Order: sequence, then C-alpha cells, then structure tokens
Amino acid sequence: MPHRDLNRRDLLKLAQSGLVASAASVVIPSFALAQTAKKDKRPVALLVPLTGPRARLGLSMRSAALLAENSSFVQTYDTLGTANGAAAAATAALKKGPAMILGPLLAEEVPAVASTVAGRVPVICFSNDSVLKQPGTYIFGITAAQVTSAILRYARTRGVKSVVVIDDHSPWSSASVLAASRMEGELGITVRSIEVLPGSTMHDPGEVPDAVLLPGSGDKVLAAARALKETGVQLLGTVQALDHRPASLAALEGAWIASPDPAAFGTFASEFSARVGGDPGAIAALAYDAAGIANSLRNSGTLSPAGLLSAQGFKCVTGPVRFRTDGSVARDFAILVARPEGYEPVAMSSGA
Repeated sequence: MPHRDLNRRDLLKLAQSGLVASAASVVIPSFALAQTAKKDKRPVALLVPLTGPRARLGLSMRSAALLAENSSFVQTYDTLGTANGAAAAATAALKKGPAMILGPLLAEEVPAVASTVAGRVPVICFSNDSVLKQPGTYIFGITAAQVTSAILRYARTRGVKSVVVIDDHSPWSSASVLAASRMEGELGITVRSIEVLPGSTMHDPGEVPDAVLLPGSGDKVLAAARALKETGVQLLGTVQALDHRPASLAALEGAWIASPDPAAFGTFASEFSARVGGDPGAIAALAYDAAGIANSLRNSGTLSPAGLLSAQGFKCVTGPVRFRTDGSVARDFAILVARPEGYEPVAMSSGA
C-alpha cells in the first residue's frame, strides 16, 4: 500500500480547535529526559530516504527522531527510497551493531530490509502495509485495519449491530472493508459493503443499517455522507475522513471518527516547530515515537526484543501501542465526533 503523509494539516487544525484540550495541557512522552546509572550505548539505525523524491520527508523523520533520542545513539542511513538502497542501508547499519533498526518507510523496501537483517535485531518499519509483518519485523504505520477496528469497537458499545462499508476501491477502503468483515464474529455485527466507483452514484444500500462506515476521503465520500444523512443513519469514519472545510463538516456532522489524539499530535508539532522549524506530518510523528520507544527501553535497561514486546506497551504521540510476536502492532485511537466547528474527542478505543 503506498504511503501518504496522513492528514497533517487536519491534525494540526484539530489541535488548534477549541473543541480539544490545549496543546500546552497535553503531556507527550518526554523520551529523552530519563537517565540511568548504566546506559546501553548500542546505537539505533534509522533507515529513511535522504535523497530522491521523498528526501524532504526522510529529513523530517530524522529531525523528529532526534527530538526523542540522544543524537549520539542515532545513526541515519539513506535508503534512496528504493529496495536496493534500503538493503544496502541495512547492510551498512548492521556493521555498527545496532540494538534495533527504525525503518524503512516504503512498502517495497520492507522485504529487502527484513531479508538482509534476517532476525538479528528488531526492525520497526514505518510502512502501513500489514501484509509485510513477520516476527521481528514490525509494521508501525497506522493501518486501515487498526482504525477500522477502533471505530467499530466503539460503535458496538453504542448499540450498533449492522454496518455498511463504502468501498471507493482505494487501497485504504479495500483494506477497511476486509478488516470490518473479519470482525463480524468477534463483535457480533453484520457487515455489508457498497462500491462507489468514479463517476457513478452510490447504489441503494437496501435495508437501512445502524451505521455506515466511510473509510476513505474526498468528494465521493462526502457525497455519500450527504445522501446517507437524510436516512438518519449513524456515520462512521477513519482518520482519512478528517476534513475541516465547512461544507465537509456539515456533511459529516455527528459522525464518529477514529484518529490519533489531535491534542497530543499538536503538542509534538509545537515542539517540532520550535526546535526544528516547519510543520511535521504524521509520518514524522511515527519516527518520533519509534525513536522514543528505543530511548525508553535504553533508559530502563531493556533495549532488547523482549523489552519491545513488553505487555504494558508504550505511550506515543500516535496513540498507545503494543508490539506482538507476529510483527503486528496494536494501537489505541481517540474517537472524535464531527461538529459544525470542528471535531470533539469523546472516547478512546483499541485498534486491531
């Protein structure tokens, strides 16, 4: 699944909204502050594109990682944004004896790094393609399955038993449909999907469900939202659906949306802007979180594969996370309600 910088403007707007807690009142993980008498001095390797079309993103990720981990412990390697470049970067990194590898970014780079590392150290990838997970190679990007799981779990607590998922055939929507279908038995819900193709109108959903999930974004999704609101059905969304345009807020009013906590992201963004300059994206926040996890393990003397799998997990800007032995990552999300003036956080919910 191609990576995109997830809703950075929308998350920043959320943090600045009067509907969420002030960024100054939210404590994000102060990863670099704790100290111990005897510190593990092994480096962590950061594999990101420093040249090529995604160099700007890679540089932002490096800057974010250095906010969370002591620079003397972070060794950055240029993947060039290619599989061959990523493999070469991993080879160079392994020669320095890293405790873990953070990266790569792109889905096409992950198998090359995983095969090069061959389980010698944990690899925390920034891709959101969950198919690539394997023991020791963790998919740390925010996935469609995670946010779909979070919003459906919340909806079920509010009495929702039947859901229609709108599939616009984007990779994100298709993954969301699959994730929703897999949760039918666990949550005791029924799930149907309706295709919305470019240039076409939405088919009649038939019997009106309790809720309709709009996993994607854009004008097609908003058109579906407007049509469905007339039925009085509850709208559900994922982080991709966040949209602050007045017309969009009107269409989504009352929708329940799963997203990283916008206030925590806003605090991170403020720190990044003050110390680095510019606005970070959500992928930069992932780099901050991954480096911060390495830092917290270092300070607790547990910088190891077993430490990464700690049952208590880690508090992160992108949501509390727990690593699993199969390479998957569980992440908790804020549940937001769309209002005419913005998005209001009302609950937290666990993702897949």
